[in-house]
Amino acid sequence: MSLTVNDQLNMLYDLLTEQCEDGCGTVSECQQIARIVHSLQSKQMDSRHETLTGHLPNIYDYGNNVQSTQQLDDHIRSNQPNLHEWISVLEQIKDQ
Repeated sequence: MSLTVNDQLNMLYDLLTEQCEDGCGTVSECQQIARIVHSLQSKQMDSRHETLTGHLPNIYDYGNNVQSTQQLDDHIRSNQPNLHEWISVLEQIKDQ
């Protein structure tokens, strides 16, 4: 059974929120973020996802650009403004 777009958006929201709030995470969480975004990019999303679509390449890069745990916490901390923005966009979609 495949996940719906809404399921994937909820998972993405949860992962990004957790990393934003905790200021840390795991490489596997980042890989999961990249996989979710890659899947979303291949799906037809409706007009209410328009704002998010522009952020997907950056979110993918965020998840995909971490190769080691040593740099992960710095990577998350340096992306705090981006994480807040992406979470805000996802919250707006959830409220629609």
